[in-house]
Amino acid sequence: MKKIADRRRLLGVTEKASLDELKSVYRDMIKAWHPDKFTEEERKLEAEEKSRHIIDAYHFLVSVAPETKEQNLAEYTETITKSYITDLDYKGQILQVKFMDGSSYEYYGVPKAIYVKLVNSDAQARFARRHIFNSFVYRNIAKKVDA
Repeated sequence: MKKIADRRRLLGVTEKASLDELKSVYRDMIKAWHPDKFTEEERKLEAEEKSRHIIDAYHFLVSVAPETKEQNLAEYTETITKSYITDLDYKGQILQVKFMDGSSYEYYGVPKAIYVKLVNSDAQARFARRHIFNSFVYRNIAKKVDA
């Protein structure tokens, strides 16, 4: 959740920010920090770095926005109900789940205890559906592969 909060803080938006608000803030910040606006080399480099962070924050927040989740709900539901889990990765309360259909999702704020129970579960997919998939903020980090 720290990752989400840091990006919201960078853009100066709240949890309730809509996609339109995110887009507006993003455009204003990119205009202000565009490297071509600066002539001094040091300021230009600073602007390049800042604009990279702004772009990253914007794309990340769009990916976890409720509107984005709603648009992709059918595909997400199909993946979590019909595709098998192929790999798990856990780092600092971020759980990455890879599925057999090629899609991959990150779940934020997952306690280590939940991850340990998932790994030790006899039925990982069922455990994840009950305790993870709809309980934590998530985002798609790899689209499913259509055969």
